[in-house]
Amino acid sequence: MGLFPVFFGAGQFGSGVASRRRPARAAFSLLCALFLGAAGSTLPVPAAPQALAKGPDSLADLADSVSDAVVNISATQTMDEKHASNVPQMEPGTPFDDLFEEFFRRHQQGGNDRPDQKPRERKSNSLGSGFVIDPSGIIITNNHVIADSNEVTVIFTDGTKLKAQVIGKDSKVDVAVLKVTPDKPLKAVKFGDSEKMRVGDWVIAVGNPFGLGGSVTAGIVSARNRNIDSGPYDNYIQTDAAINKGNSGGPLFNMDGEVIGINTAILSPSGGSIGIGFATPSATVVPIIDQLRKYGETRRGWLGVRIQPIDDSIAESLNLGNVRGALVAGTDANGPAATAGIETGDVIVKFDGDEIDESRDLPKLVASAPVGKSVDVVIVRKGQELTKTVRLGRLEDNEKKASLDVSSAEPDKSVPDTAVEKALGMAFASLNDASRLKFSIKDSITSGVVVAGVDSDSPAAEKNIQPGEVILEINQEPVSEPADIAKRMQALKDAGKKLALLLVASPQGEERFVALGIP
Repeated sequence: MGLFPVFFGAGQFGSGVASRRRPARAAFSLLCALFLGAAGSTLPVPAAPQALAKGPDSLADLADSVSDAVVNISATQTMDEKHASNVPQMEPGTPFDDLFEEFFRRHQQGGNDRPDQKPRERKSNSLGSGFVIDPSGIIITNNHVIADSNEVTVIFTDGTKLKAQVIGKDSKVDVAVLKVTPDKPLKAVKFGDSEKMRVGDWVIAVGNPFGLGGSVTAGIVSARNRNIDSGPYDNYIQTDAAINKGNSGGPLFNMDGEVIGINTAILSPSGGSIGIGFATPSATVVPIIDQLRKYGETRRGWLGVRIQPIDDSIAESLNLGNVRGALVAGTDANGPAATAGIETGDVIVKFDGDEIDESRDLPKLVASAPVGKSVDVVIVRKGQELTKTVRLGRLEDNEKKASLDVSSAEPDKSVPDTAVEKALGMAFASLNDASRLKFSIKDSITSGVVVAGVDSDSPAAEKNIQPGEVILEINQEPVSEPADIAKRMQALKDAGKKLALLLVASPQGEERFVALGIP
């Protein structure tokens, strides 16, 4: 958990509803730049050209040319009394949550508890920003600005208010497409190419911070491809142009008046700008907007693999030479990758001609590829590069199927199990009926060795291996009995290996690779 939260707020909310925010894991590793290098040696710095050193003389013409296309978004949500009242909010899962809510509800109603009384309703308003991309009335904003709202109103710079229809929205990249019906063509702006933006380029943000419509702030691109752990496709533009709650959904412009990002989040201890804001790049949102306008929903490509990052120890175990690619930790049995011959343990290093430098590159490339397209995927398997041709499926179809396969059965865990082997700071047991019941191991895991215990000060504990998980392979060789563990470890020692690469499955069947040093 970082020191400061990342805020995804749309602005002020009525009825005491707090603005939305999400924590950014390790968010304030960004602060390291404030403390490192302060006492380092001094090197001569070439003088910047005078024109660049002082920045633009004025941004007035640019601001004037785009401001009329930027709008305020007012979203109204109707809530019943349970959510709209001043009842203290309990942590989810608190045993007496319902009792406390019932007590405060009765107290606020003067003890009136008629069974036939309908819950009172209250309205909550949120304020955000947006911008027109089509004179006919197409408007873009963040999904979180209008999510769960019953009514959306667009307010223009001349005071005109128009009701908006939600054409489509996507929570994964936090974008929504609205439609209004104007009396005359609207002032519109166009998207630019965010891939051409460089760190240090000037930008301006226009929006509705704290309900103050038509506000313009200026700054530079501070960084690109930022990952703040807000979703699967993070690659934000970071800017020091002031972005506050209420700017969400507004445009970030380049000096040509083109939208190169949608202002989405800020890193802040208080909810106000400290010069670290994030905008979703146009290169990410434009394909999604096109899909939402055409279909009313997204249609992302699907490869059918579960991947994990590669660190130095895993790269060494797999003889990759250097850290690169995305490690396949599992495949969907009926997915496109498995059908094409991609296997667990393969490392994907290139997708449709694009290099995969790190694992988070792959989901963005796959999602942006057309459904049904046949692509070449280059993998490394046991040190050899192979090319597989994969016909992509549709991610949304797989998500719908997965939601129907969830089982809520709770097995009896009372049957004991006995550990029969120890190695690498772990105790191991056979995968049998007793261990399945004890650790709730799914039937889909058909072979392997169960981790019955983990020493708290062992490397296995540091890598978060838990009792109940199942070791499926060691250095890509399957294991089926606890005695196999000792045999594999001895073979690795005899071969002079320093690391053992374990394929580990959770009791629910999620697989991952873990590299452990051989004592």
